[in-house]
Amino acid sequence: MTDNTTRLDHIVLWVRDPLASAGFYEKAVGLEPVRLADFSAGEAPFPSVRVNEETILDLMPSAMAERMTMLPGAAESSGHPVNHVCVSLPADGFDALRGRLERQSVPVTDVSHNSFGARGLAKRSFYFRDPDGNVFEARHYD
Repeated sequence: MTDNTTRLDHIVLWVRDPLASAGFYEKAVGLEPVRLADFSAGEAPFPSVRVNEETILDLMPSAMAERMTMLPGAAESSGHPVNHVCVSLPADGFDALRGRLERQSVPVTDVSHNSFGARGLAKRSFYFRDPDGNVFEARHYD
C-alpha cells in the first residue's frame, strides 16, 4: 500500500457510552465531534470525532455488536479493541495533547524516543487510554 492515493478513512472503536466518549475525545484529546447532535437526536447510529480532514474515529456503541453481520465473526469483535492506534502530530500539537490529557487527569506513559513508525523514527511518543480501554500512541517526527 505505497500508492499515495491510499488514505486512512476511519477507525471504528467499540465504546460503552458514545456521548461520554465524544466528550473525552473533544476535551482531553482535542478532536472535533462529528454528527453528535444527529446521534443525540436518534438520527445517526453513532457519532464520530475528526482526526484530520481525511480521517475520523467512529464511536460505535458496543450494544450494536449483534448487528455487525457483514462478515463472519464481526459481532464478536466488540469489546476487543485493537492493540493501539497511533496519531502523528507536529511537535507543538504533541505537547498540547499531552498537556490536555494531564489537565483532564488522563494517565499517560513516560515519553519514549526514536520509536519506529510509518515515517521512520519518531522523536518522541507516549501512550494513553480512552475511557473504554482503547490504547492510543501519540508521536511527532519533527
